[in-house]
Amino acid sequence: MAWDFSTDPGFQEQLDWMAAFVREEIWPLETLDLDRERLDRALRPLQEQVRERGLWAAHLPPDLGGQGFGQVKLGLMHEILGSSIYAPSAFGNQAPDSGNGELIALAGTEEQKDRWLHPLLAGDLRSSFSMTEPGVAGADPTTLQTRARLDEATGEWVIDGHKWFSTNASVADFLIVMAVTDPDARPHQRASMIIVPADGSGVNILRDVPTMEHPGERFGQLGGHAEIVYEGVRVPAENLLGARGAGFLLAQERLVPGRIHHCMRWLGVARRAFDMLCERATYRVAHGSVLAEKQTVQNWIADSAAQMQAARLMTLHAAWKIDTQGPAAARTDVSLIKFFGAQVLHDVIDRALQIHGALGYSTDMPLEAMYRFARGARLYDGPDEVHRQSVARQILRGYDPPPGGVPSEHVPTRRAAARERFAQLLEVVTSND
Repeated sequence: MAWDFSTDPGFQEQLDWMAAFVREEIWPLETLDLDRERLDRALRPLQEQVRERGLWAAHLPPDLGGQGFGQVKLGLMHEILGSSIYAPSAFGNQAPDSGNGELIALAGTEEQKDRWLHPLLAGDLRSSFSMTEPGVAGADPTTLQTRARLDEATGEWVIDGHKWFSTNASVADFLIVMAVTDPDARPHQRASMIIVPADGSGVNILRDVPTMEHPGERFGQLGGHAEIVYEGVRVPAENLLGARGAGFLLAQERLVPGRIHHCMRWLGVARRAFDMLCERATYRVAHGSVLAEKQTVQNWIADSAAQMQAARLMTLHAAWKIDTQGPAAARTDVSLIKFFGAQVLHDVIDRALQIHGALGYSTDMPLEAMYRFARGARLYDGPDEVHRQSVARQILRGYDPPPGGVPSEHVPTRRAAARERFAQLLEVVTSND
């Protein structure tokens, strides 16, 4: 029986180094208003230290310059990196570059790997994943409107469409665009992925959409979500990523493991908020005693600890299932952690903000920014409602209506069956009486 919650001592040493490194070297950068150029300059020496530790781009296999970590190791790593928005970039596994790199590693040709993947891995290029559209439901990708037609005369794909929330597109060197290439095919075989240079003719990046997380107008910064109009964009036919019509299949290959990364990063954020919650309880005095002695605050701490532990174990179990059985076997588990982890993130931050009162509501603490960040977790990579629906459908496949519509646990029916089954026993007991 294999059932082990331990971490290999050698890897635990790496995790301990990462935790100290992120806290001491990366957290201080958060307080500075760094533009892209200065942030890159600040991260460069940190990235070299990460490379020296053998932790750079851990999500990709060694033959592509990565470390080949499985999902469990990556999950433990992302739990630490999630505590700071800058930490993934210091380790070469920031979204969306990490997911796009995995896509090209999985489905790309050798030429595509040479032109796009290797420079991406080296940190020389940035990328974006361009799928979501403003006019259709993001939770139903079969409704995509962006079209790509193959011009047989020139051997080029011609792309027309309107996208938004293409993360990092305003700073990207290339985009992976999801477009309908076969509109008459079955719904999940209509779309394909195509690599598009960001500076190509007809790629009109209109703006970075202001959001609840970043409400101010800004453009050309990491973490922005761009609105893009593709007008007659032409790229060579060989820019098709994977098979024609395989866009949805590839998207699932990208998104299922990616949700593990999200959920473990959320735990890193939640843990940081939890530490602030507990610290505040030790010294803030109200009504004659510190908050740590108030039952409500004790409940907040206990509930937060329980929720985080549950989310952590659920996520690592899903990661283990991907490592041992593949992404398809873990789809229900990943849907579970996606909506559960998002709720845990919100709840823990909300309690931490509440205990800080006006201070937590102010920008003097990072909690208000964390709170705004947490709200998006219930939307991207599939809203909570879709994941709940998916989980329920999978579970209900294991059930059938009872014969005659009588519940299986109906006591009168069970009693009658038991009396018939044990009639001889009951008869003996009655005669002895």
